[in-house]
Amino acid sequence: MKSKIVSILAIIFGIMIISFPILGVVSTASIIGLSILFISIFAMIVGISIMDYNTYGSIVDISLGVVLLILSIGLIFNPSLFGFLAEITLYLSGIVLIIAGMISLINNRSSKFGFYIGIAGIVLGVCYIIIGTYVNNPIILGTLIGIWLIISGVLRLIG
Repeated sequence: MKSKIVSILAIIFGIMIISFPILGVVSTASIIGLSILFISIFAMIVGISIMDYNTYGSIVDISLGVVLLILSIGLIFNPSLFGFLAEITLYLSGIVLIIAGMISLINNRSSKFGFYIGIAGIVLGVCYIIIGTYVNNPIILGTLIGIWLIISGVLRLIG
């Protein structure tokens, strides 16, 4: 039951992330902050849901979720922080996606599609860094994070 709820939340968060940049109303800092916020919520929920059988993975997921939550709140509500992090934010988001993919790869070894969820996070994180270097468009970058969340949710739901 927990796995299905986590999967559905990942799909919903992914659709929300893809929808927000299309609206074009929210600023770049808010889009990136919102994307990191959704990843942090997802990481904390996964950490809580796997606590019964993977204590170390749960601690890592929850710790990552808390760090990302603090970072996302700072990006959403403090514009000066975005100015300070403007150059490294794109790389930071890509690195976060890669780390989330690696954690998913390690934690979901028993899952049928856990390997593919982790690989998708790593590949999309690398794409995020490459695209972020050459394209300064938050719609494309937010869409990549949304795609990863949708892929993770669908594969968890199937497996």
